[in-house]
Amino acid sequence: MVIAVLSLAACSLGRPADDATGEEIYAQLCARCHGADLGGVAVGPALGPGSDSAGETDEFLRFTIVKGRGRMPSFEQTLDDAQVDRLIDYIREVQQGG
Repeated sequence: MVIAVLSLAACSLGRPADDATGEEIYAQLCARCHGADLGGVAVGPALGPGSDSAGETDEFLRFTIVKGRGRMPSFEQTLDDAQVDRLIDYIREVQQGG
């Protein structure tokens, strides 16, 4: 239990700069759990091309980021709407091979 809590805490370190790019937000808040290449790691599933999330709607991704899901924490108090938009745009860009 303690290891799981520490792992989740490591997935959400600090608040990104207000003008951070989607890639910067991902690197700061998501990469530890979902992998630097969006390929997934032990804690978080893959988000990149061919992943289950690639077939989900932007609204689903937004809800998951803002409210959390399963072991994933909520980022409602960490990210504003524009930052969430930039993060989703970055994830979609990587999923499309860009």
